[in-house]
Amino acid sequence: MSTLRALARAQAVAAGAAQRVATVRHLHLAERPLVLVPLAMAGEANAPLAALVGAAPDEARLLIVPQPRNRDQRFRFAAELAAIVLPYLDSFRGVSEAVPVDRGRDVRYRYLDAPQLLVPSPAGVGFLRLFGRSTRFRRTDGEYPVHPDVPLLGRWLTFFTERAEHPGSSALLAMTDALTLHWATGQSTVEDLHLPALLGWIDPPAGLTGAQAAVRAEDPSACPPAGPATDPDFDNRVLAPAVAAYAEAGEDPVAAAAAYAELERVLRAQLAPTWELMWRGVGLLRALTPGARVAGRWDGDKDAFTAHAEHVDSGGAPQPRRDGAVAAAVRLHRLERALTSYAVQRAYDDALVMAEHRLTGEAFVGDVTLADAKRVDDSGRRPVLRPRIQVVTAEPVLVPVGATLYSPARPAQKAKVVFVTPADGKTEVVLELSGGMGRGLTAPPGTVPEVGERLCLTTLSDAFMPAGAFPAPEETPWTHGGPPVSGTDPATDGDAAEEWA
Repeated sequence: MSTLRALARAQAVAAGAAQRVATVRHLHLAERPLVLVPLAMAGEANAPLAALVGAAPDEARLLIVPQPRNRDQRFRFAAELAAIVLPYLDSFRGVSEAVPVDRGRDVRYRYLDAPQLLVPSPAGVGFLRLFGRSTRFRRTDGEYPVHPDVPLLGRWLTFFTERAEHPGSSALLAMTDALTLHWATGQSTVEDLHLPALLGWIDPPAGLTGAQAAVRAEDPSACPPAGPATDPDFDNRVLAPAVAAYAEAGEDPVAAAAAYAELERVLRAQLAPTWELMWRGVGLLRALTPGARVAGRWDGDKDAFTAHAEHVDSGGAPQPRRDGAVAAAVRLHRLERALTSYAVQRAYDDALVMAEHRLTGEAFVGDVTLADAKRVDDSGRRPVLRPRIQVVTAEPVLVPVGATLYSPARPAQKAKVVFVTPADGKTEVVLELSGGMGRGLTAPPGTVPEVGERLCLTTLSDAFMPAGAFPAPEETPWTHGGPPVSGTDPATDGDAAEEWA
C-alpha cells in the first residue's frame, strides 16, 4: 500500500466516508455493459447454482440450476447463458474501422467497439474462468453431447478471463476492483472485496456514515453476499429445503412447477440486491471523467476482441488447458510490458497517482525560471535544436546529472539533466530538451516550456517498448516441451468424461 493510499484510508476513517484516490476514471465503461452476477453451490467445485444477467438495470434475466449436481442441468444452464452472452457479443461485430499501420502505408481492420462484462468481485472472474475451462472442450456429438453453443461460450469466457489478467484491460471488470482503484475506504483490503460494504463506504445511505453502512452490510439477511459464494445460513435454512422439495416433486408437473417457482423466488431474492449494487457502481464510475489514455487501452481490447473473433470464425482450436513453455514466456513478457505501460499511463493521466511517484523521488514539480528556446547545438556533423530550460523546485531531486526525464504535458519530449544545484532550500535543475519540436532549427510555439510554466518531470516513460525475442515452438528444446505433435486435438474423450460430481 502506498503512503498516499494509507493516508486516504486514515482520512476515510476520520471523515466517515471513502476518499477519492484518483482524479479521473482509469478504465473504460461501455454504454451497455453486460452485468453477470453468478452464484455457485457450496461444497461443489464450480457448480453453477444461478445467475442474474443483463445489459440494463431493467433487463435482468434469472437462470437457475434446480439440481446443481445434475450434469444435464448444468449444461442446460450453460446453453441458456450462451443464448444471452453470444448474441450480446455478436452485436459488436457489425461495423469495422480501418486502422493505419506501417506508418500509414497500410491499414488493418478491427471492430468499431467491443463488449464488456462486469462481475461483482474477483471471485466472479475466477468462477467464469473455471466455467469456461469446463465447457470449452465439450463435444456436441458422441458421448455426453452438449448444445453447440456451450463450447463456444466456454471459449469466449476463457478469452474474457485471460483479458482480465492484462493490466489496463476493461473487457472483464470486477466491480470491487474498479471501485477501489478510485476510492479508499476505512476498512481492510479484504473487507473491500465485499461489494455491499465497499459501496457503503463510497455511497452511504442518508443519515449513516461509511462505517455504519459497512456494519449493516455484514448482515447477510439484509445484504446477501455478492457471490459466487452463498451465505451458509441461507444454504441450510432456505436453499436446501427448496432444492429437496424440487427433488421430491419428481414427475409430478404441478409439484415440480411449484418447487421450481419457489427456487426462483429465493434465488432472485439473493441476487437482486447485488444486481442493484452493480448498477449503482456503474453510475458512480460513469460520473468520473475518463483519463486521456483510457481510449487507447480500450483500442487494445477492441484489437483482442477482433483477433479472437476471427480465430473462432476461421475454425481455430480452443485455448489449451496449459500454455507451452514458449507461449507461457511470451504471455508473461507481454503482461509485464503492459503492467509497466499501465502504471506510467495512470501517472500521466492523474496528478494524484503522480503524487505517489513524487514521494518516492521518481518525479518532481517545479517552475520554469529560464528558457532558451532558440539554442542550437552545432558540435556534431550538423546543427540540431537543443533548447535549455531551468526549473526551480522545493521538492527533493534524486535524479543524477545525465538522467533523462519526461513531462506528461509533452510525453514525446526528452529532458536531459545538465546541472542540479541546491540553493536556499530549493533546487535548480537545468535541462536540455530534444524531441517533440519538429525537425527544424526553430521550435514551434508551445513545444518548449515558457518562463512561469509549472512543470512536472519524471523518470517514468511511456515510450514504445520492443517485444522480447523468443524461439519458435518448433525450435523449443525437448526439455521445455519440444516440437508440437501434429494432428493433436485438444478436445479428447477424456475431457468429455471428466468427473462432475
